[in-house]
Amino acid sequence: METRQRYFLKKNDKLKSRKIIQQLFSEGKSLSVNPIRAVYFFANHFNHLQTGVSVSSRHFKKAVDRNRIKRLLREAYRLQKNDLEKTVIEKNSQLSLFLIYTGKELPTYAQIFDACNVILQRLNKIVHEAN
Repeated sequence: METRQRYFLKKNDKLKSRKIIQQLFSEGKSLSVNPIRAVYFFANHFNHLQTGVSVSSRHFKKAVDRNRIKRLLREAYRLQKNDLEKTVIEKNSQLSLFLIYTGKELPTYAQIFDACNVILQRLNKIVHEAN
């Protein structure tokens, strides 16, 4: 019997610590795949992989639009994070990640999904090479 893989984004997978977020943006590195920019940092905190998402209110004045984009980002990340999570756990490292939507128009789910896929593959490669 084949076991199905479950996809979760639990409360402790979310990046909430103000201290870690400040450290992430001051000392972290970034990579971009249009329309998403990812800032990452190998941190020393409790969980192996924590993630936050953000959308600029400069380009999206309505909270409805910002919240929709954040939902799309979290969903695309949730469905594709398993490989990165396994690599981070195998290498016994701790990764903080922040996904920032930098586009100026409302995206489709396919655009977000593809960009997130490329970012997570690059991060997977970076984690492999880091240790």
